[in-house]
Amino acid sequence: MEKSRVLVVGGTGYIGRRIVRASLAQGHPTLVLMRPEIGLDIDKLQMLLSFKAQGARLVEASLEDHAALVAAVAQADVVISAMSGVHFRSHNLSLQHQLVEAIKEAGNIKVRHLIYKLFQFQYTTTSTYCRFRSLSILIC
Repeated sequence: MEKSRVLVVGGTGYIGRRIVRASLAQGHPTLVLMRPEIGLDIDKLQMLLSFKAQGARLVEASLEDHAALVAAVAQADVVISAMSGVHFRSHNLSLQHQLVEAIKEAGNIKVRHLIYKLFQFQYTTTSTYCRFRSLSILIC
């Protein structure tokens, strides 16, 4: 059975890095979107280089550069967005929308369902638990 080419957006984040590792471990040709906006974030650069050493292909594209984003998506069979929305929720929604538009334009990925989740973690200093709330938006 042929493995799917997987593009991970947000691959250096808490969830994204685990998705990249799992994709590689399952033998999928894995592409990781490398955004120029990361600048000189040494931790992220080291993680990206580690993914490359494990067999991932780094694809440079900004989420705000539509043509580059379409070209990145065109290389994949599956697109997984693991971008965080913690700091810039409204901006993140705009970026997610741009990603969906790039997927539509690339035309190689059949969009059946898009599930976008907004997560909110609430930690307290007096307890060891966190409360988790999510809002899912399903587009068919």
